[in-house]
Amino acid sequence: MSKHFFSFLEDTIKNHWDAPAITDYETDFTMTYGELAEHIAQLHLLFKEMGLQKGEKIAICGRNSVNWAMSFLAANTYEAVVVSILPDFHVDSIHALVNHSEASLLFVGPSVWENLEAEKMPQLKSIVSLRNFELIQTKSAAVKQTFAIKDQLFGRHYPNGLQMQDISYPKNNFDDLAVINYTSGTTSAPKGVMLTHRSISSNVEFGQARIPNQVGWNIVSMLPLAHMFGLTFEFLYQLAGGCHVYFLNKTPSPQVLMKAFADTNPYMILTVPLVIEKIFKKTVFPVIHKPVMKVLWCTPGINLVLRNAVRKKLMTAFGGKLRYLIIGGAALNFEVENCLKQIRFPYTVGYGMTECGPLLGYEDWRHFAKASCGKPVHRIELRIDSANPYKEAGEIQVKGDNVMLGYYKNDEATEAAFTQDGWMRTGDLGLLDKRGNIYIKGRSKSMILGSSGQNIYPEEIEDKLNNLPLVVESVVVERDEKLVALVYPDFDAAGGESKEETINEVMEQNRLSLNKLLPAFARIMKIELVKKEFEKTPKRSIKRFLYK
Repeated sequence: MSKHFFSFLEDTIKNHWDAPAITDYETDFTMTYGELAEHIAQLHLLFKEMGLQKGEKIAICGRNSVNWAMSFLAANTYEAVVVSILPDFHVDSIHALVNHSEASLLFVGPSVWENLEAEKMPQLKSIVSLRNFELIQTKSAAVKQTFAIKDQLFGRHYPNGLQMQDISYPKNNFDDLAVINYTSGTTSAPKGVMLTHRSISSNVEFGQARIPNQVGWNIVSMLPLAHMFGLTFEFLYQLAGGCHVYFLNKTPSPQVLMKAFADTNPYMILTVPLVIEKIFKKTVFPVIHKPVMKVLWCTPGINLVLRNAVRKKLMTAFGGKLRYLIIGGAALNFEVENCLKQIRFPYTVGYGMTECGPLLGYEDWRHFAKASCGKPVHRIELRIDSANPYKEAGEIQVKGDNVMLGYYKNDEATEAAFTQDGWMRTGDLGLLDKRGNIYIKGRSKSMILGSSGQNIYPEEIEDKLNNLPLVVESVVVERDEKLVALVYPDFDAAGGESKEETINEVMEQNRLSLNKLLPAFARIMKIELVKKEFEKTPKRSIKRFLYK
């Protein structure tokens, strides 16, 4: 390890004091890097007066915002352990996770707080609002007094204002615990991923080495900051290069996103396949799938003109200054990926998981191999647990700087996550090629074992099914040793839910067409319609375990 994230942060603050750092997109409230440093210093003084010690747990639960970002940076550089909790978790889960983490301070967003009950989080010493940093509740009279004079603390310690020479963050703590990130809202045996400063710094350093950014470049933060993909690559890595981060704190619908992209002109977009696939199904495929266009799309000479026109249209839709479209969280639909390759769009598919803070695989779009998810990143070793990792899928296992310490207060889950020789089990099945590219074949947990011992990967079947008429998304499950596809159809395109009979007829044709593409042991016996979208995780992956 050569450079701590705090070193990047210090350098950016000192070199770009007056440059815009973070903005709440909806209100246009902006802080420069210098103002951000001042607010971090103010919160440090507040923590000290409250009696908080290094290593204490500070929980943050609220929607993406400037104040969420400030709270994280202040707590992290104070050497407290940040407990990041998704605001979308059920209220009972939030209570349970705050308790499980042993947090002594909670920063909470107003929409979350209105449903919480302080008495159900008895170990908390104080609760502070993310809206205005006002004290909501405390058990300490001294803390009440501290908040009564908190605006005076800064002037008392920095009578001439914060100076650049006053900024110094700890950098000898690589192996100290930095973040506990809960991967789900379950209240039984929760899995709080323990990540060190080394893991976070390694991810940020990789980003700066392979995808350098700079002052004057913008990005929209739309993934949850309480998720490591959003925290590390839409926020911390961006600040390390001096970029301007716009926090989107509303649901990122296609309409909201397109307006935000038009307003901010981002140089990079990090997203999940579902968002890109929806854009293609609504705007690109209806055009290029017309009979005449299908011919012209493949006609030498003319095809270049058409493909350049589609590329230009997409670039404009994404704000006009896009350099990198980075997709993660799940496999990208093969037809969408083919189109992206054909129009030479600057996309790549990465590979990561919360337990690695999060990055494991990446490749620049110019060298990216279609259907892969990049090559192992710096400071990570990766192996395939199979007799032939180039031909026989096996579990992907990793070790290195990015890998977690384990799960907080869950020794059983931690032990299960590592092999006897110290490699972390990802739970993903994959292959490598001779150039080191990683190919995900599915989740070991979702793999279905065929009646004759064949490995069936539902994701591969779903990828084909999702390209067929009226299919928005699907989940393949096993029932009585037969495969059934659950499908959420495009009711609007079909003319409404009253057209269910017609939709079922289309689905039967889809089933027959799909089965022609599949080996006999992986064919679908039945397609069932579901009336609403499948439930998703915060990174927009389908919660497969809910569907049987």
